[in-house]
Amino acid sequence: MTPAFHGRRIALAVSGSIAAYKAALVARLLVTEGAEVQALFTRSASQFVGAATFAGITGRPVLCEMFASDAAGERHVEIAKRSELLLIVPATADLLARLASGRADDLVAATALCCTCPVVAAPAMHPAMWSHPSTQRNVGTLVGDGRVRLVGPVHGEVASGDHGVGRMSEPEAIVAAALAALAPRDLLDRHVVVTAGPTVEDLDPVRFLSNRSSGKMGFAIAARAAARGANVTLISGPTALPTPVGVTRIDVRSAIEMQAAVDRALGADLGAADALVMAAAVGDYRPARAHEKKLKRGPGALELELVPNPDILATVGAARGGTRPVLVGFAVEADTEAQVVAYARAKLDSKRVDVVVANHAADAFGKDDNRVSLVTRDGVQALGPAPKSELADPILDFVAQKLREQG
Repeated sequence: MTPAFHGRRIALAVSGSIAAYKAALVARLLVTEGAEVQALFTRSASQFVGAATFAGITGRPVLCEMFASDAAGERHVEIAKRSELLLIVPATADLLARLASGRADDLVAATALCCTCPVVAAPAMHPAMWSHPSTQRNVGTLVGDGRVRLVGPVHGEVASGDHGVGRMSEPEAIVAAALAALAPRDLLDRHVVVTAGPTVEDLDPVRFLSNRSSGKMGFAIAARAAARGANVTLISGPTALPTPVGVTRIDVRSAIEMQAAVDRALGADLGAADALVMAAAVGDYRPARAHEKKLKRGPGALELELVPNPDILATVGAARGGTRPVLVGFAVEADTEAQVVAYARAKLDSKRVDVVVANHAADAFGKDDNRVSLVTRDGVQALGPAPKSELADPILDFVAQKLREQG
């Protein structure tokens, strides 16, 4: 699979803040995913981080001055022309003020003023500075003009030890925002419902029945759908995974709860969503009775009566009168690859879905990578092994294509 930022030209602007050390981590993540990164420093950035660090990570010298004797032409203009994204990490209160007023008094501000590409900024400052009316006015100007997209800040501890909104977003969230800014917007304003993770069926206050699903595949699909412009509702079973940027999350526990959440998200006539991606590993059975008190160990065997859970995807497929919402099912099996694909083909008809993502339990559960087959009535497309974040896009490509065909 192609790395997420393969060949993309990104200018990474670093300003003077204690949070600047995280910009090096952002640079590393971008380079690892194939980006060509050019680091730019404000005049004060070098008081917090070293240019040699960024040069070592990116393989390019850090640029600090707008005019240099060894540079031909106008450096800020050239950087703006060749960059597909300007990423500002961190964005201090001072830099935001200069950008809002259209200043061009250093290389970073001048480059931002020249850019026609997306500009993403990760603010970082003391909570008192972030909440100040002047900062909020500057942010409102930048966002309102459509010139800058913000990622963060978030609530947390800042350098002084104080707590509040002003802490810079973590590098992974910043990179996700960068990816979203560069993503195709082919799902713009579509409502995509994604289920993820395991379901949990309580036996008593201590014990439950569940499965090995980590939720990583569903969360990756939700994140990429949001990056491609969709309004995403993520319905998740119990998992510690963080909510992807721009995603509305609904936490559930049991299959019954997940079914109710899916029904609400799709609407009474299934008309409230354009697509349902059923990536959750929904338990097939639940205890016939959930005991209020812990079941005590006895001398003999314990027999449990299990009853079927609702088949959420099959229920939606049976109720769908036309082609909306697009339905994506998952099939996780433990047999041979041929049998896994055969099971997926059977699910196409039994559940009345558009595509089934087939994968082997040994490849999928608890791992960051996966290997899948997209099984449709027209054929089978094998994908991977690759990170789940990369496998999400081919699945969403199918969804986007189906929606385009439907008009």
